[in-house]
Amino acid sequence: MNPFSLSVCMPAYNEEANLPGMIADVAAIMQARFDDFEIVVTNDGSKDRTGQVLAELAQQYPQLKPVNHTVNQGYGAAVFTALSNASKDVIFFTDSDRQFKLEEIDRLIPHLAEADLVVGYRAPRRDPPMRVLFGHGWSSLVTLLFGYTARDIDCAFKLLRRETFVRVAPHIQSRGATFSAEWLVLSKRAGYRFAEVPVSHLPRTAGSQTGARPDVIKRAFRELWRFRQRLWREGPELAAAPAGQE
Repeated sequence: MNPFSLSVCMPAYNEEANLPGMIADVAAIMQARFDDFEIVVTNDGSKDRTGQVLAELAQQYPQLKPVNHTVNQGYGAAVFTALSNASKDVIFFTDSDRQFKLEEIDRLIPHLAEADLVVGYRAPRRDPPMRVLFGHGWSSLVTLLFGYTARDIDCAFKLLRRETFVRVAPHIQSRGATFSAEWLVLSKRAGYRFAEVPVSHLPRTAGSQTGARPDVIKRAFRELWRFRQRLWREGPELAAAPAGQE
């Protein structure tokens, strides 16, 4: 068993088909590794039965803590809500679409000895070609504007000490597709240590993705440019203090 407690955090939007299997997998895999864990899922104003399914699953799995958005607020907002409701020592962030092998958390855990955030990268990414191309272009743009942060910025397979998110969270303004980029850039700016680890990625078998919609892409570029301007205005000061330096 690992010596720390764990919050598994994930967003969910129209994931009624994926959630029963996903929650069962999370519970089984984490129970074998942790004495103390919770599962925090944000239902981001889903139009299907995601909210009802989560409520039913919470009766079966006492570790499950559903959090509901009454209206859809976007991926970044759902992730922010899930992370903000975590209460354990360490946070494991992933998606609810069953595109990752959860047992590969074992690849990330050892790196917490020397890193504050362990960031997975999909090797290879199993998404439609245009989505993969957009993802590579997005990561390259973030690197161009802010310097290198991570190889796969939007990979939903991250392990981090909860205190690192708590300190950076008040400075994160994006609640859209730029959320992950802003989160990682601010964490690097704050002096937190990163480790990167390759993880398996699986094709989606149920539900649908929204990240490639034109309105989502336009909003992402607007948010990213506003974030770049904001950092220019703020200057070189750190956005948050690393642990022990507040």
